[in-house]
Amino acid sequence: MAELLTVARPYAKAAFQFANETSSLDKWSNMLNFAALVVQDQVMADLLSNPKVTSSELAEAFKQIGRDSFDESGNNFITLLARNKRLSSIPEIRALYEALKAEKLQSVDVEVTSAFALSDAQIERLASALKTNLKREINIESKVDQSLIGGLVIRAGDMVIDGSVHGKIAKLTETLNS
Repeated sequence: MAELLTVARPYAKAAFQFANETSSLDKWSNMLNFAALVVQDQVMADLLSNPKVTSSELAEAFKQIGRDSFDESGNNFITLLARNKRLSSIPEIRALYEALKAEKLQSVDVEVTSAFALSDAQIERLASALKTNLKREINIESKVDQSLIGGLVIRAGDMVIDGSVHGKIAKLTETLNS
């Protein structure tokens, strides 16, 4: 995984720099999201791993699939990735690009997992508190996981706040076992 991130980082930075300079951050997000979906398709994965398929054939196949989703700069990016045999790293490029975009826009995606569905008012209060603490715009995605028993697990980037009953029981068990 670390190797894929190392390979993907310069491409993500280049895509972000170009998108930022051309005021097309959202357009590039959409192109990279679509490209990541294409790479994860089993038929395309088989093509990418087939040594008989040339880089130019892969690039053309990608461009045909994404003809409605890629502009000229997106097609050029796909061609560059194909030439350098880096098409399979598109999901990592997309993730790194989105992190750079979020940093630029001073926003963070937050995943809130709770034992029960949260009301809109609860989500708003949580977003307000997180915005104050993190000093960024907050984009909350709420999920339900009944195995938590109660409480919340909040994930924002590499920060995790586990306030769930399940997490507290796990900590207590670990403490008692040591």
